[in-house]
Amino acid sequence: MGLFEKIRTGLSKTRKSFTGLLDSFTGANDEFFDELEESLILADMGAELAVSTVDELRERAKHEGLHGGDEIRAALKESLTAALAEAGDTRLRLETTPSVILVIGVNGVGKTTTIGKLAARFTGEGKKVLLCAGDTFRAAAAEQLGIWAQRAGAELVRHEEGSDPGAVVFDGIAAAKARGTDVLICDTAGRLHNKANLMNELSKISRIIDRELPGCSRENLLVLDAGTGQNGLIQARQFSQSAGVTGLVLTKLDGTAKGGIAFAVNRELGIPVKFIGVGEQADDLLEFDPDAFVEALLS
Repeated sequence: MGLFEKIRTGLSKTRKSFTGLLDSFTGANDEFFDELEESLILADMGAELAVSTVDELRERAKHEGLHGGDEIRAALKESLTAALAEAGDTRLRLETTPSVILVIGVNGVGKTTTIGKLAARFTGEGKKVLLCAGDTFRAAAAEQLGIWAQRAGAELVRHEEGSDPGAVVFDGIAAAKARGTDVLICDTAGRLHNKANLMNELSKISRIIDRELPGCSRENLLVLDAGTGQNGLIQARQFSQSAGVTGLVLTKLDGTAKGGIAFAVNRELGIPVKFIGVGEQADDLLEFDPDAFVEALLS
């Protein structure tokens, strides 16, 4: 299956909420635009973006004489692609040796799986990868990460369960320096965004990285379950304050009709989506391409 088809298949539940409505368009009328606005909101694009997008389409339909599903679909694609572009570069910046990826998020969103898929991607590119088991609280977290490391051909640094996560990250950095690692990927404990002590610990880990690897290329990737909708936006706000999120990984897009959260986080927080998860296989973690995403969403 090609890249576009993977995205298109993964977005099938979200796409179904749009396609029939767009196909029914026969010319500018208030009922159509009211239904479109509701569909965008239900897909969790956010009320502000939904209203502004529909207002723009309403004006275009009136002044350009748009008629038929193909014309209104093309106009909507232009608007949504432009909205995604506002958040900035969707590519990872990994220019130093080592570069660091700090992976954060609440429990259950797919952090460990995401780390394993990233490791497989990088080792497949010929990079030397080291995984750091910074989640020392969840039982068997390090064992699960170890399984992914073995599958991906990556190395692993871990401590005993209950150890200081900051100490694990410190040792991971030392090992990455000594072994000539290209990419160090650090797992962190799943934490609720409203637990101050755990968020403070995340800030501590961030400071350790800054101190031990000053000037390194670094990505702080927040993993969000796309199905959580607007709650994901709340998580992104809180994690941004503690760790300076540089990009998002949206997982489980293949199981939700709320893929619009990509647009909401882009617009309201200015954080670009960098990867999307559309399945369970290692190659189902896809680099985010705004044009392909919108095309797959509306085609």
